[in-house]
Amino acid sequence: MTRARKEQVCLAETPYYHCICRCVRRAFLCGEDQVTGQNFDHRKQWLVDKIHQLSSIFAIDICAYAIMSNHYHLVLEVDKSKADSFSDTEVVMRWKQLFNGHILVDRWLTKPDITQAEKDKALVLIQVWRERLYDLGWYMRCLNESIAVQANKEDNCKGRFWEGRFKSQALLDETALLACMAYVDLNPIRAAIADTPEQSDFTSIQQRLKAVAIAASQGEGRAAQPDNLAPFTHYQPHSKQQIGLPFSLVDYVKLVEWTGRCIREDKRGAIPSHIKPLFEHFNVNEQDWLAIITDFNRHFISAAGSPKHLIHWAVATNRKWCATHRSLKLYQKSNLS
Repeated sequence: MTRARKEQVCLAETPYYHCICRCVRRAFLCGEDQVTGQNFDHRKQWLVDKIHQLSSIFAIDICAYAIMSNHYHLVLEVDKSKADSFSDTEVVMRWKQLFNGHILVDRWLTKPDITQAEKDKALVLIQVWRERLYDLGWYMRCLNESIAVQANKEDNCKGRFWEGRFKSQALLDETALLACMAYVDLNPIRAAIADTPEQSDFTSIQQRLKAVAIAASQGEGRAAQPDNLAPFTHYQPHSKQQIGLPFSLVDYVKLVEWTGRCIREDKRGAIPSHIKPLFEHFNVNEQDWLAIITDFNRHFISAAGSPKHLIHWAVATNRKWCATHRSLKLYQKSNLS
């Protein structure tokens, strides 16, 4: 039975979520239609532009993304504390970038002589909007509806563009977050669309590498990070209060590039010395890293993490189970705990 979205998101357990959405019938509505030969690659840029716009409005940051021909992946960080820090006026200004608002809130903004009852009602509405600004469901609704309307207008048709509700996976620890981000960034390489992360169009890793290249060409000592993506900080305990991703940008780029080469060449080889420290920090068995990255989405259903974190997640979301025996064995075998 389908579960309500609010039952699938628990910010007390983790702020990180992997979201996936597919085109109706998994048709290549964002790529090249092999039947008609029509190319819709330009729609991938629509998605990239829209997720960046929404993340400038919502208190939800983009950790990783990959826009494919018939589906897309997002790794998002929900920042409730950021939404709570917005002033009431800022909440209204952000919300009205997406929706018309409400006449009572407009009066609250412009009419100093409104009654107390009107003011109270306006503040209740503003609180509802504040909660929606860190709501994963509302973020994805704004994204999917916008793209569907735009695509249907271009095709001069009506009906569904996406096959249904988006799928979400909770990422319960740093290792799950690291593995999922790498899995998302390497999607074009796994699909044999690109040979290297630099060539992986419409992905966050390509955007990050371009920022690094620009910084290097300008002689900057530290690698630049895109303003519209969640920044890398360094190793920190997994916490909803932390600011930025708990990895080093340089380490992450090296790990993704090495993993991408291994996946593309279908061989593992020896783990380079500059990659080993990252595995050691997260207690990852390097022998099973590629198995996890190659099929991350199939190994884990509603959540990904160590058995201990999955148990907490199941209790917090009123589930009897949230992972297959296969995924638990793989996690334990890989020492991802």
